[in-house]
Amino acid sequence: MSRRPPSTPDRKAAPRPAGDEPGLAAGLAAGTATRVLAMRLVMLGVLGISAHLSDGALHAGSHWFILGGYAASSLWLAVTARRRDSERLAWITTLLDAALAAYIVLEYMMAAAEGADEPGTLASRLPAFLLLLESGLTLRPRHTAVFVALVAGVWSGALGLGLLDPRLGLPPAGPHVFGLLSFLVAGAFVIEGSLRLRRGVATMLRLELERATLARFVPAGIDLVRRDGPTALQPRHACLLALDIRGFSALTRLWGEARVLDWLLAVRALAHAAVTDRGGLVDKYVGDGVLAQFVDGAPAAQAAAALACVREIEARMCAMNETRRRQGLPPLALTASLHAGEVLVGVLDDGLRAEFTVLGPAMNALARVEARAKRENLSLAVSKRVMRLLGPAAPPGRRLPRRPGEEDCPDLFGLDPVPFREASPVPAAS
Repeated sequence: MSRRPPSTPDRKAAPRPAGDEPGLAAGLAAGTATRVLAMRLVMLGVLGISAHLSDGALHAGSHWFILGGYAASSLWLAVTARRRDSERLAWITTLLDAALAAYIVLEYMMAAAEGADEPGTLASRLPAFLLLLESGLTLRPRHTAVFVALVAGVWSGALGLGLLDPRLGLPPAGPHVFGLLSFLVAGAFVIEGSLRLRRGVATMLRLELERATLARFVPAGIDLVRRDGPTALQPRHACLLALDIRGFSALTRLWGEARVLDWLLAVRALAHAAVTDRGGLVDKYVGDGVLAQFVDGAPAAQAAAALACVREIEARMCAMNETRRRQGLPPLALTASLHAGEVLVGVLDDGLRAEFTVLGPAMNALARVEARAKRENLSLAVSKRVMRLLGPAAPPGRRLPRRPGEEDCPDLFGLDPVPFREASPVPAAS
């Protein structure tokens, strides 16, 4: 049976990876422009109240001009957030926030040389710490680092000038040095926290995306998503099942393709129901064949579920053939092949097509088991590995002798069907 899988419809563009910083930050910022604007206006209100309480003694006319310009710029950013490049606007916002925070700190240091007070000191540092927190919550660590560097650079530069030239009349450096160190420590904590939060959010989005993708292939209750790394393909033990309709080509020649197609769809539906009922998953349909895997549970449980599935398919095929005999139709016979081993399981997605797949030596061995089972005209062929996994519950079977050219095929056992009326052989083509 050919193993070329069908592909899903093409997609126009590859999705952005879940951990991509611009995409993740832009997604988190979507729809928050109004709330961010409200927070900025509240901060400006606090600065205005602080200036009013100090009777404006520490603030020149430029102070109100700067605050008004910042408010207007924040309003413009909120209005244009949905119509312009979000990454460019993010950098504009970062530079604008850094400029405001640095200006407030510098203005207070220049104007409060003799009249410094605790409320004024707190008000001068408020924008720096609030805007630092807001920058960290955008999950853009580079932006936050630039913000910290700009504010700290202006702050330390002013302190250095005050120490080098006492004639500038800057206030004592002690309180401001402590404030600068506090800001740098807070910046380091915010950057480290935003990095951890971004990784956590990216991991959560990746897991949800992979679960949503796998939901198209994997029955509910089987989780193939790992939390410790990318899961496009992951090693996993599986019991593999291949089903084929014996004599399907002869049936097609005798009865015609249109008639036989309905029979093929009926067999597929029967096999799918039996596989999913036993906790397996149908990988793909190829021609008259069905490929399924049992990947849930321990290896012994996988082998037991696969064998029980085959027995269920045999029973359902028996009932189907009884109905077909009453309708004057030929019975259908299946060849089932079972093998087990380590495989790579997951979704391969190159950005254009996605498919659920199983790769590995066990899959190659299953193809050889299937080919040998067809040559022997067996109803059920089970590899020695599966028989070992079944243990004492393994049904009696006859070991098949090797033939020349079959050295690379696993040791096989032929199992008889469960006791019921067997399907009659498919008539040969005339």
